[in-house]
Amino acid sequence: MNNLRYIILQLLLVCLPMMADNKVEIKMLPGEHWWGLATGLGKNMPFVELDHFDLMTQNQTNQSAPLLISDMGRYIWSDQPFRVVIKDGTILLNSDYERIQVEQAGKTLREAFLNACCKHFPPSGKLPDTLFFSRPQFNTWIELSTHQNQKGILDYARNIVKNGLPHGVIMIDDTWAKYYGNFEFKPELFPNPKAMVDELHAMGYKVMLWVSPFVSPDSPECYDLFRKGFLIKDKTDKWNFYPALGKWWNGQSAMFDFSNPGAVDYFLSQLHGLQKKYGIDGFKFDAADNHYYTSPNLSFYKPSTAVDHNRYWSIKIGRNFAFNELRSSWNTAGEPLVQRLCDKAATWDALPQLISEMTAAGILGYAYTCPDMIGGGQWGSFYGDNAEKLDHEMVVRSAQIHAMMPMMQFSVAPWRVLTPNEFDVVRQAAELHVKMSDYILKCARHAAATGEPIVRLMEYQFPHQGFADCRDQYMLGDRYLVTPMVNKGFSRKIVLPKGTWKDERGKKFKGGRTYVIDVPLNRIPYFEKVR
Repeated sequence: MNNLRYIILQLLLVCLPMMADNKVEIKMLPGEHWWGLATGLGKNMPFVELDHFDLMTQNQTNQSAPLLISDMGRYIWSDQPFRVVIKDGTILLNSDYERIQVEQAGKTLREAFLNACCKHFPPSGKLPDTLFFSRPQFNTWIELSTHQNQKGILDYARNIVKNGLPHGVIMIDDTWAKYYGNFEFKPELFPNPKAMVDELHAMGYKVMLWVSPFVSPDSPECYDLFRKGFLIKDKTDKWNFYPALGKWWNGQSAMFDFSNPGAVDYFLSQLHGLQKKYGIDGFKFDAADNHYYTSPNLSFYKPSTAVDHNRYWSIKIGRNFAFNELRSSWNTAGEPLVQRLCDKAATWDALPQLISEMTAAGILGYAYTCPDMIGGGQWGSFYGDNAEKLDHEMVVRSAQIHAMMPMMQFSVAPWRVLTPNEFDVVRQAAELHVKMSDYILKCARHAAATGEPIVRLMEYQFPHQGFADCRDQYMLGDRYLVTPMVNKGFSRKIVLPKGTWKDERGKKFKGGRTYVIDVPLNRIPYFEKVR
């Protein structure tokens, strides 16, 4: 009888939190502003209204975290995903795991962030490889798309050097392998991968390869991996004959089950094999978004949620390499992982999002983030009829925004789509990034030690001076106030905080005022406080 009572008590302890009402209403204070949840929601921040957002199933194709943070020193945190609606000055929270509380941690956005960071996502003290910050990156996607091949990659890399662009990492994108789940170069398109990598190294590049957690159905690897229990299973398959298939942008594929340590060891062994055989330096880890793992028919080696599998991709796989890049992460703030904003169209509408999403990434703790690809990462924007309509001014301004960010990444060949004069301006932007690299690295090391963002909201650095709604200028660390062009034209309005400021040309301005400044195509305006 005593044993039965003990069992009942334990069941109650487990079930009562699940049965409890975990719906919470938090009233915004007068004049209070909130940020958080997902990088891709940056354009909506600070939040006024937000339709139902479920952190378990949604990530806006980028980084997410169970965090909401206020400019009045308050924050909301849960170790697990929750659902949220923001309406009429009220934050409505609903969790399947706990009753979420709001914490008071100071009086400013910075105080709230630092307290939340220290308690919930402390920095690791480590950085990804410093080359990410000091030299522009290049990705082969736009120029080669689904036709990755040895000749095309080498031509692209040689032209980068020929055109005088500083360079560091080169990423070989999707379709280099025979198929998904296979880790050998296509022999008909890569006759000598080792010689290709050697030549890239000789030109000064570090080489990264695109990989994903998918496996092509009906491939020999799919059969073998499923037999070993390394793939996610389908609960509806009573005979255990085939793996679950998930839909993604390239069709339907089986998926690695990284809740199984054997699958992790296998995948890492394949990547390390590529490093040993060909000299590959690291990997671009694509996909693994939450929504690929939400079907109730999925069966895992170890009980796991959708966000667990997103996190496995980052922590169990990506973190093993100093040269890494992820486009999707759940709750990995403070880790030495390179993040990148999702691919955007080559339009003026996308440019302001580079700032709003980069500042959102910073306030979520993702300090080591790259703002998409210069000009946009959507392949179709640069070919066919779209190429005829491409706005060259937008591409130049995109490069200028990247120049004053932690990282800058090219994909479309700027010498191909721009005039010589326009390309020269882009080259100057790349050279400015290199010039700023010592300071950017200083900021990155500060982030590794403290968690503080590299790209900072104006409200973060200058609390309660009216900058909560400022979305088109930002701070690079605590030194440079950056006011790039995000709209078509050659002048813009800027707002300077209190104090005396000087621009990149040495001209002084009295702070606490609004100015309209001239911004010709070859100018990247930024300011430094004098006193």
